Amino acid sequence: MPWVKVPHLASHLLGRVARRISADWQELYHHLIQRLERFVDIERFRGTCYRAANWICLGRSLGRGTKARHRQPDSSIKERWLYPLGQYFRQRLLAP
Repeated sequence: MPWVKVPHLASHLLGRVARRISADWQELYHHLIQRLERFVDIERFRGTCYRAANWICLGRSLGRGTKARHRQPDSSIKERWLYPLGQYFRQRLLAP
């Protein structure tokens, strides 16, 4: 739709999702979520939209994938991005 013009579209959409997802999750699964996480393939992308939307880069993966426990790397290295939902997310994550 070429007539739709939204400045900074990627960070705009990430912000809208972040504001909406907690309520939707609560309604569907009956518990809150504390954060959003995303893995970005650094061989193909730079994570620019996450950086622009104030996500936090936590570092890079080892490239082992989810199925490889003790083998050599068999998938591409990813950057892990985090977006906290709520003001006191650290306390809620550390609570017993």
